[in-house]
Amino acid sequence: MSFTKVIQKIKSEIILFKYLAKDTEGASGIEYAIIAGMAAVALVVFMEPISGAVTDIFTVLRDSLVPPPAS
Repeated sequence: MSFTKVIQKIKSEIILFKYLAKDTEGASGIEYAIIAGMAAVALVVFMEPISGAVTDIFTVLRDSLVPPPAS
C-alpha cells in the first residue's frame, strides 16, 4: 500500500471517529439503562425494610379483625 493510500485511510478513520463522537442517537438508551439499574439497586436496598413494615401492618390488621381463640 502506498504512502498516500495509508494517509487517506487514516484520514477516513479520523473522520469516522469524529462522526461517532458527535452521534448521540444511542445516548438516551444508555441513560434509560442507567436509570433502570439505579431503580433495581434501590429496590434491592429497600426491599427488606419495606417487606417487614408491610408484614407488621397486615399482622396488626389480622389481629384486629380476627378475635383470639377462646380457651
